Amino acid sequence: MILPEPIQNLVTAFERLPGIGPKSASRLAFYLLRAPVDVSRSLADALIAFKEQTSFCPECFNIMLSGRERCEICESQVRDESIICVVEEPLDVIALERIGAYKGKYHVLHGVLSPIEGIGPDDLRIKPLLGRVGLGKAKEIILATNPSMEGDATALYLRQQLQQSGVHVTRLARGLPAGGDLEYADQNTLLRALSGRQEM
Repeated sequence: MILPEPIQNLVTAFERLPGIGPKSASRLAFYLLRAPVDVSRSLADALIAFKEQTSFCPECFNIMLSGRERCEICESQVRDESIICVVEEPLDVIALERIGAYKGKYHVLHGVLSPIEGIGPDDLRIKPLLGRVGLGKAKEIILATNPSMEGDATALYLRQQLQQSGVHVTRLARGLPAGGDLEYADQNTLLRALSGRQEM
C-alpha cells in the first residue's frame, strides 16, 4: 500500500529516531492520525520549544536552558569542583543525580570512541575536558563511561591523556548486582567482580 506523502514523511521522520524501527514509526504515525488535532499540535509545540529553549553548557556540555551562561551544576557553589565525573551522555548525568550521592561536577563527552563508526577523539568533548583539568582545580577524574568495548576504550584513552596532568583518575566499580546469584552471572561479570574485590 502506498501511503500519502505527509504520512510517509512522518513515518520516515520517526524512523530516524534511535530505537524506532519501521513498525514503531508506522504505529506512532497512525496513532497521531487518529488522535485529536491538539495532540499533534502539543507534540509539535513541545519539539519546537525543546530545540529553541535548550542548549549545552559551554563548560561541562550537559543540557541547560538557553540564555544561561552555564548549567546549574557548574554554577553551584556547593558542588565539589575538585572532582569531575566524565560520562557519555546527558542521560548519564540524570542517572547519577537521581541517586543523590555524588556532589562533584560533570563532563559530558557526547559519545564514545568508535573507529568502526568513524568516531575519533576530535568528535568528542575531550579537548575541553583536558582544558578544565589543565586549570589545576580538578584533583580526581571519575571515568563513568559504560562498561562496553567502546566505553572501556574511551576510558583507557582518557586515562592515557590525563596521565601527564597528575590528576587522580578512577573508574566506576563493576561486578555483581545487589541481590544477584553467582550461578546466573555471566563470565565477564564474575571476572570483574573477582578482580575488583575489596577488603571487608
